[in-house]
Amino acid sequence: MSVLIYTENAEGKFKKSTFEAVSYARAVADQTNTSLVAISIGDVANDQLSLLGKYGAGKVLTVSNAQLKNFVNQAYASVIASAAKKESADIVVLSNSFSGRGLAPRIGVKLDAGVADGVVALPEIAGDKFTVKKTAFSGKAFATVQLTSSNKVIALVPNSYQVVEKPAAGAIEAFSAETKESDFKAMVKEIVRSTDKVSLPDAEIVVSGGRGLKGPENWGMVEELAELLGAATACSKPVSDAGWRPHSEHVGQTGIAVSPNLYIAIGISGAIQHLAGISSSKVIVAINKDPEAPIFKVADYGIVGDAFEVVPKLIAAVKEYKASA
Repeated sequence: MSVLIYTENAEGKFKKSTFEAVSYARAVADQTNTSLVAISIGDVANDQLSLLGKYGAGKVLTVSNAQLKNFVNQAYASVIASAAKKESADIVVLSNSFSGRGLAPRIGVKLDAGVADGVVALPEIAGDKFTVKKTAFSGKAFATVQLTSSNKVIALVPNSYQVVEKPAAGAIEAFSAETKESDFKAMVKEIVRSTDKVSLPDAEIVVSGGRGLKGPENWGMVEELAELLGAATACSKPVSDAGWRPHSEHVGQTGIAVSPNLYIAIGISGAIQHLAGISSSKVIVAINKDPEAPIFKVADYGIVGDAFEVVPKLIAAVKEYKASA
């Protein structure tokens, strides 16, 4: 038996969340006293693949296929399930990313496995039973669930497990799996990425703005603060609906769910739908002139004040700190 980790890449590069998932899978393999096998799909250079051994993968299966160059949900699930069967892997781990949330249930069906998505901690293991902690109700709560099936699929929330180096062989091996025509009924034709920005789902710091900023012309201070902090920028749903910011920055229940180490909300009142997308953040800082704004009920730190006065002072303070560091 073994543990299989699917290592997601973006244009041939592994994300931080990938190394978190590999580190997590290595810990699960150690808990179950078995080996860890990684699988990478797409065109990934050997120098990137070798990094997987650094974090505990004993073997790395690589799948290079023109049809699989871009992410195809059903086809990727078929390939990962085939690799799990080949390696006799009874546990499959992947990141709970946008892609991972689509893959996990499909892999579960193909392997007749129990599935736990939104997992935030290592499982407690008793024989064949795994007890895992996961997010529930759109991130507003945690649930403890048991996986009792012989095969298991676990999707780990980004930023919930640290990257741990544990060098292993990391031997690279080509792998090919049969796919069916029906696996390609829905295809991704093109992916356009913002290469000059920090990826929002993987960001450790997020600076987000709401309607309190009054218009798109005032977003400069949000972007300046984000750049100083090495953060991603985000916004509330009304902002993206108004066309002030792209929908790719919309954070919330119907947008992107984030789990950064620090989330700074500027001029965001805190509707329940928005809070559902940020509740996994480790520290939340709210800046709002309304002391009764719901965001303050979940914030770890709050500043009651006008964003147009507070944020410039924050920017000046960060600049002063960086200059003296």
